[in-house]
Amino acid sequence: MISTASFRVALQALLSGTALLLSPLALARQDEAAPPAPSDEAAPEQPAPAPEPVPEPARPEKPGPTAAAEAKEQSWYERIRIRGYTQFRYNRLPSFRVNDDLINDQGDRFLGRNNGFGIRRARVILFGDVHARVSIYLQPDFASVIGDQYNVTIMRDWYADIFLDAKKEFRLRVGQSKVPFGFENLQSSQNRLALDRNDAINSAVKDERDLGVFFYWAPAEIRQRFKFLVDSGLKGSGDYGVVGFGVYNGQTANRAERNDTPHGVVRVSWPFLFGSQFVEAGVGGYYGRYNLSASPRDGAPYALARGDDQVDARGIVSLTIYPQPLGFQAEFNVGRGPSLGEGPVDGLLIDSRRLRGGYAQLMYKLDGVVGVSLIPYIRGTLYEGGKKFETNAPRYDVREVELGAEWQINKALELTGAYLVSDRTSSRYPYIQQQGHVTRVQLQVNY
Repeated sequence: MISTASFRVALQALLSGTALLLSPLALARQDEAAPPAPSDEAAPEQPAPAPEPVPEPARPEKPGPTAAAEAKEQSWYERIRIRGYTQFRYNRLPSFRVNDDLINDQGDRFLGRNNGFGIRRARVILFGDVHARVSIYLQPDFASVIGDQYNVTIMRDWYADIFLDAKKEFRLRVGQSKVPFGFENLQSSQNRLALDRNDAINSAVKDERDLGVFFYWAPAEIRQRFKFLVDSGLKGSGDYGVVGFGVYNGQTANRAERNDTPHGVVRVSWPFLFGSQFVEAGVGGYYGRYNLSASPRDGAPYALARGDDQVDARGIVSLTIYPQPLGFQAEFNVGRGPSLGEGPVDGLLIDSRRLRGGYAQLMYKLDGVVGVSLIPYIRGTLYEGGKKFETNAPRYDVREVELGAEWQINKALELTGAYLVSDRTSSRYPYIQQQGHVTRVQLQVNY
């Protein structure tokens, strides 16, 4: 028989076990029903985390490359860029007075009879920095003319700029490049409004280039200004320094030196703001002795030269008021250079004779009218003097007026139409005056 004491002990044990079994359920209900604890109450004590394993002593690391060194340094050929342009031209549009004997061997070879479509220029330019202090500029032309052969590849530019300071304000240009004389001679044909350069200034340096060494200086902010005047479509000449001077062969580009007397040249040009208008003024000149070529050609008698090396010297002044929207550009040069004489006495005597000439151009830039911009222009040219680089150095009398407009359809396409009224001396014997009108159109592709 179970005693009362034993029954009491067994009942107590049963109740205690039941409480233990029900306690999790009770706590869960209590948690659901109870409001959240205030934020300032202490959180229930959590069990202490297990101790983290003690790391092994760090081994000394090998010195690694810096962030700059980790970035792979570009090879020089990876810093070379490419650009260029092509000019397609047609000169046989109807004109008021057509003269097939009107030719221009220095400028547009597509003048005259039996000419139709032509490629005036086809340039591919490779340029870039091959070192922090050295850059290169390489430009062949695939549309040159040699004799009666068209579309001949020839070197135009092939030079290196060597920077003498970290800000690149002082530099030497070594190789075949443009001779720093005038404004339009330095202005790229990709940017120039008129279809060809004027005779008065371009007769100084054929193809604008020669082999030599030139020093250029311009403050950093002025170098940026030169760049802006080109990139903005204002028809700048590019960065040829505020001061530029140097020595060069003097026989013009892609021709061997024929004497031991190099030419010397100096140019000073400064672009500045006049109110809100950009203006650039410049002066310059060169001096040397030119070894000319005299021989019978095209039935011409043999011309006599008074000395093989003749004085070749010019001085020039330039003024450019950039089109914002009205613009004006003018240059004038005077000097002496090899030239045939006039009249029966010295008509076939080549001597260093006086020359003079220049041009003036008015232009107006209309932005957002059609395409990117439309720039109509009118230009007049006057030149009296010899062409030293032509056989027998014939003396020219050039008077021309050109009216035209350039339409920038987009960044890749430009269309120019021009009407030329010309009175010029023929470059072929007997060097007579020819007058005529020419209507031309040119499509330029930029890439």
